Amino acid sequence: MRSRLALLAAALVAFGASLGSGFHFDDYAIFEDPALTSPGGWLGIWSLRQTRPLTYLTFWLNFQVGGQDPLGYHLLNLGLHLGAVLLLYECLRRLMPDAAALVAAAVFAVHPIQAEAVNYVWARSIVLAALLCLAALERWMRGRVWSAMAWFAAALAAKEECAAFPLVLLLLTPLDRRRLASIAAMMGLSAAAAARVMYALAVTPGAPAGLQAGITPWSYGLAQGAVILRYLRLLMAPYGFTVDPAIGVPAVWLGLFAWLAIGAMAILAWKYARAEGRWFLAGLILLIPSSSIFPAADLAADRRMYLPMLGFAAALGLLLARLKPRAIAPAAVAALALVSVVRTQVWASDETLWREAVERAPDKVRPKIQLARSLPAAKALELLTEARELAPHDPAVAAELGKTLLAEGEPEAALPEFGRALALDPRDARNFNNRGVALAALGQTEAARADFERALRIDPTLAEARENLLKIQPR
Repeated sequence: MRSRLALLAAALVAFGASLGSGFHFDDYAIFEDPALTSPGGWLGIWSLRQTRPLTYLTFWLNFQVGGQDPLGYHLLNLGLHLGAVLLLYECLRRLMPDAAALVAAAVFAVHPIQAEAVNYVWARSIVLAALLCLAALERWMRGRVWSAMAWFAAALAAKEECAAFPLVLLLLTPLDRRRLASIAAMMGLSAAAAARVMYALAVTPGAPAGLQAGITPWSYGLAQGAVILRYLRLLMAPYGFTVDPAIGVPAVWLGLFAWLAIGAMAILAWKYARAEGRWFLAGLILLIPSSSIFPAADLAADRRMYLPMLGFAAALGLLLARLKPRAIAPAAVAALALVSVVRTQVWASDETLWREAVERAPDKVRPKIQLARSLPAAKALELLTEARELAPHDPAVAAELGKTLLAEGEPEAALPEFGRALALDPRDARNFNNRGVALAALGQTEAARADFERALRIDPTLAEARENLLKIQPR
């Protein structure tokens, strides 16, 4: 009991301040989705287009209970993390010495690479999926293989990135006919989840992954070698975190060299430290769905390490538990927790989060756009002008300039910016909607109606365009 209480206390020290945080980035999409904000919307989240219905159900529950108060959302995120920590400890106690299991669970509980997943409400999907995968692992350890399959199915409904988890079960435990049959069923569920994701991405306008991600599978896979090396570097030397890292597609030789380096590390770990190597390999396996060839607009995101930390934390736990003197392990955990306290403070507001991102990736446009939303208009326009100089043909910069000018009561100045965004990307329904808002503010109702209708033809799910259209309908 003392060990469990110590783990909970450590996790609360590291991330407890997240309860005072607000919303960030994609979090605001929760309040734009009618399925999440209407009393009967919980039924709509089970459509084929929704790949993470279980996570969306938790968002729906949060909204029904607390509306737009961020406390409830962060409280649930933190509670899920605490549950994952305890379940991981229970599982690892069956797979390694108690001392190593405790250290591994503590590393998982407090490591700053977990900060994005815990502090970012939208990242709840991977925390929930990890919790459910750990529930599956606990059942698997007890020989309840079909119960484990049910928990894994629930994990897939939380986030499809856990699809490689059955391979970890193959790696960690001896197999018999019954276990192999369960593994085969789990892999079938993973394949079904992958097919569902492909369908959803194909029919969702502007999807940030798949064919609409703006990057080929080859280029994405080439970049992931360097991305994984960055993750491993942050694991061992936790400095240089940012919500939007400056990572691009490397030269072919450099990308292939990164993958060769990862392969060499895995082979060496397996050969010279078999126990640690097995867990290191488990971490790499759990990265396969997000860090292989399936393209996503964001090349790297620290939250993708949350579930793989199951393996990496276990490997670190085994290593640290062997070091002498024994005070090294608790000192390392305390140091990691201190860094997480700082990371949680960075996540406390949009301004601190994106100001750090701008400082650590000064040549990226998106951090400047995001930071501009938290600044007074004059400073925001100055920052967006810098962004335009970096990317003169980026429609997002023009759109944000238009929104800033519109918020300042200057629809005449905003209109050409929205027009520019539309000329640069005429397939984005939001650009039509934005121009329609400016036209409506200038009294050009018919032109505004045409833009809102065009936006809805491109993306029928764009709630903002539908609401704007209703506002200008004659009563």
